Amino acid sequence: MATNRSDSEMNAAPPVKKTGKPAKVSKPIAPIRQRLMVTWLIWLVYRLLGLPVFINVFNPSSPDIVGGVAWQMLWLVPAFVLTPSILRGRSPYALLISSMFILVYLGASGVVLFTRIYGSSWAEIVVYLLDFLLLLLINVWLFILLKRLPSMNNVVKKPRQ
Repeated sequence: MATNRSDSEMNAAPPVKKTGKPAKVSKPIAPIRQRLMVTWLIWLVYRLLGLPVFINVFNPSSPDIVGGVAWQMLWLVPAFVLTPSILRGRSPYALLISSMFILVYLGASGVVLFTRIYGSSWAEIVVYLLDFLLLLLINVWLFILLKRLPSMNNVVKKPRQ
């Protein structure tokens, strides 16, 4: 929903700290966390159930759906381990590690998509393209969320008493 802002709001300077530097305006984390969670769950369900079913339908050799689901379940073991940290979306360290694993999934999905382009039907290519795009969107949400979370190395510790 768009809001009209007055000129004074648009041209207002950011708040200034006592050190003379402008304070960094924090952006909301909750909407990005929610988008990441929804996209992650959609990708998990799609990868676990949708991909084997669609490949069974669109591939002329009609591979077994149960075998496809079993293979995807095995392939998704790291993703299932990462799911709690992604759904919480609070720990920058866990999200960084998750991002690395998701980049591996994205690379593997891209390779599969690239190999399917030569010799597969258009419908099958779209199935793998959707998987690739969901993973790319997950990585985008992760990077935005990591940027908005508090810094990991500027933690101010209270002195011992």
